[in-house]
Amino acid sequence: MTSAALAIYALFLAYTVWRLLRPGVESESEYLLASRSLTLPAFVATTVSTWYGGILGVGEYSYDYGLSNWLVFGVPYYLYALVFALFLAGRARRSPAHTIPDQLRARYGPAVALVGSAVLFVMTAPAAYVLALGVLLGQLTGLPLVPALLLGTVASVAYVWRGGLRGVVFTDKVQFALMFLGFIVLLPTAAVKLGGFGWLRAHLPPGHLSPGGGQGVQAILVWYFIASATLVEPAFYQRCFAARDERTARRGLLLSILFWIVFDFMTTFSGLYARAALPGLAAAGGPGAEAAYPALAAALLPPAALALFMVGLLATVMSTIDSYAFLAAVTFGRDILWRLGGARGDSNRFSRLGLVVTALVSVALALWRESIVGLWHDLGSVGTPVLLFPLALSFGARRPRRGWILASMLLGGGVSLAWVMAERATGAYPLGLRPIFPGLALSALLSGLALWRREAPPA
Repeated sequence: MTSAALAIYALFLAYTVWRLLRPGVESESEYLLASRSLTLPAFVATTVSTWYGGILGVGEYSYDYGLSNWLVFGVPYYLYALVFALFLAGRARRSPAHTIPDQLRARYGPAVALVGSAVLFVMTAPAAYVLALGVLLGQLTGLPLVPALLLGTVASVAYVWRGGLRGVVFTDKVQFALMFLGFIVLLPTAAVKLGGFGWLRAHLPPGHLSPGGGQGVQAILVWYFIASATLVEPAFYQRCFAARDERTARRGLLLSILFWIVFDFMTTFSGLYARAALPGLAAAGGPGAEAAYPALAAALLPPAALALFMVGLLATVMSTIDSYAFLAAVTFGRDILWRLGGARGDSNRFSRLGLVVTALVSVALALWRESIVGLWHDLGSVGTPVLLFPLALSFGARRPRRGWILASMLLGGGVSLAWVMAERATGAYPLGLRPIFPGLALSALLSGLALWRREAPPA
């Protein structure tokens, strides 16, 4: 049954590629932003589905730490998304930029844009999601990790190569429905077959229903700083650039938050049921906590429902890989290579070249750091100090001094990267601080100096 469902899903992806093989001149705006024509339903579907590619990481975290999953991967992101919707979505839609580096270039010049592009490429290369898809395909097909990573990556980017953002949005509409259907099937089945909240309370470890999940304050607090990366989220900016109008961008993000709350409820409690029903997953010789959702589904669902759930998981992951692979491809191909070459030639051709590079880099990063949550932590810890303050200030009326902005990016990100590498080498963070804290502090200081010593407005 699962094989048949996978075959149907593969046919849908093949149909998408065929549908996009249409003749005609392809402008940069069409390929990158779907001609700035996203309607509200399309905006919501593609934004919501793009946010959950690390679904196995969510299962891993909720299995290990329980209800704190909502406080770590839910609440802080809702808050920052709300700030983005209220204060940045309209400004982004009014901007003539196609990408975040375009915005940085217009405000600070090419050097800042190049640094921002390099960091954005690493942040958006979908390594964590490629890893999740490889693990999932390996469980479904029995393939070793490397072939599963390669197969999943190729399947996720084939239609992006031809259709750009329009291809991403077309598939996201279906993937949005599949990701919700999968958990709508799983969670009620678990409640009926196993029991309600009382059963969970009786079978979970003591800390799993506490807000912190047994973790320290700093371990929770760090995610509230990492979540500030939402304010520099390239997918948000791309969707807002592509929205039909400002109202669509703002309302689309507000509606997306509501869908995320519902989905997080389902995924968090599904993870709790997995821990209560299958406590040995993370034991030596077990499949690991990242298998929480597939293992629970295999234990509880009949064949047809299991097939639907597994395809829903695939759709959830692939809807993020295609979006971030496209963002990274445009960043590397257009915003780095094309710009360094003097912006000559067809920028879309460079973006497609970037797609190949992105796929290879994502697979390499996934193999280097075989923890989905660990990848989120490291990339967010380094990238957020680089981009948060410079990008936020770029929309303001004042003109920060570009030399100080460049210094804030290089030094803030450099300090955080040094912290990450020190932990990799010694097993402990310097001074006991998580990497994002010193990086953000230094970036904030230098960005403040840039604003204080602002440049004179152009004559």
